[in-house]
Amino acid sequence: MKFLLNICRILIGLVFIFSGFVKGIDPLGSDYKFTDYFNAFGMSWMNFSALFFSFLLSMAEFIIGICLFLNIKTKLASWGALLFMAVFTPLTLILAIKNPVTDCGCFGDALVLTNWETFFKNIILLVMVLLVFFNRNRFKSIFNVLEQSVILTGSIIFMFCIEMYSYRHLPILDFRPYAVGANITEGMTIPEGAPHDEYSTTLKYKNKNTGEIKEFDESNFPWQDTLNWEFHSSSQKLLKEGYKAPIHDFVIEHPEYGDITEEVLNDDDYTFLVVSYKLSKASAEAQDKLNKLAAYASENGYRFYGLTASNADEITDFVHKYNVNYSFCATDEIQLKTVIRSNPGLVLLKKGTIIDKWGHRDIPDADELKGKDPLSFCLLEQQYITDRYVIYSLALLYIFLLAFYMIKKYKRLAK
Repeated sequence: MKFLLNICRILIGLVFIFSGFVKGIDPLGSDYKFTDYFNAFGMSWMNFSALFFSFLLSMAEFIIGICLFLNIKTKLASWGALLFMAVFTPLTLILAIKNPVTDCGCFGDALVLTNWETFFKNIILLVMVLLVFFNRNRFKSIFNVLEQSVILTGSIIFMFCIEMYSYRHLPILDFRPYAVGANITEGMTIPEGAPHDEYSTTLKYKNKNTGEIKEFDESNFPWQDTLNWEFHSSSQKLLKEGYKAPIHDFVIEHPEYGDITEEVLNDDDYTFLVVSYKLSKASAEAQDKLNKLAAYASENGYRFYGLTASNADEITDFVHKYNVNYSFCATDEIQLKTVIRSNPGLVLLKKGTIIDKWGHRDIPDADELKGKDPLSFCLLEQQYITDRYVIYSLALLYIFLLAFYMIKKYKRLAK
């Protein structure tokens, strides 16, 4: 029994750690998902709190997972896990039945499950959580109270730093189909032989003599009996979902030239895309840099477009307010939110491949790019960011180990 309980505790801990971490590295993604939930359940007045709940949920899941996995503060963590499952298990059942939101977002973009898959996953998890909860007094930690507090505090600081960095810049890991290095054209392609959606069609015909409306299917509808029956209406029901390309509904609609998606994705040269799903919510601090980059792109023969879902009046006001020197194209809002977690953000393309992406706080100066090939500049910048992650990780590990050493030394001296 003890072995089974520990297996359940560890598995629950791993699931919570994974779920909390993949949400924590993409707080704006969770913000959008909370907004979808609020709107779907008629609670749009709660939209202002979506970002707060995004931070809180990922932090709570991660900390509960760490506590259960390492067997520290297990009693408190088991209460937290039970509360989570008590709320989200019935919620996912409602989502599975009514389907107001197609993806619950429980694992962010790292692992996308259908609502029914999420519900059955939660049922299994709930059983394990109940086992751990009702036996919570049987778990004894190998760490003393002070050591548990250090681990817990270090985990909170670590997760908060991850959340804040990913919010202020871009997610440190990108699981979306628009990640750096991904090719948009390939992401839009449906493989040959891939299954298609399967539907059943119901046809309704009205009897001309009696006025009766009767339902038929495609195998027996009275298409030849035009004297007695006339078509009334039809409906379709999805029986089996087919293959869906990772990228869909990505269209760049230029105000003068129409659909330029293929031109942009097939261009052998560089294309800069300023992504702002809603111009009224766009940060103003990067607009001067973007105008200078647009001038740099024009001098070098590169394409430079803004992509937005804002209407024409909003675009006109924005252009006049910030003296914008590039054209705005219309693109689906959901796609823009998926392309980059920043408003605005900058994306560099070459022949449909995403070379690099920048949040509005990190957009490079035009002077940095002058005289350099954009690809070489991006590769050097990405290497610098990678090196910085390594340094920060090692520094955090050093501080953590030093704290443990000081605790052990203090315990020996106390004896």
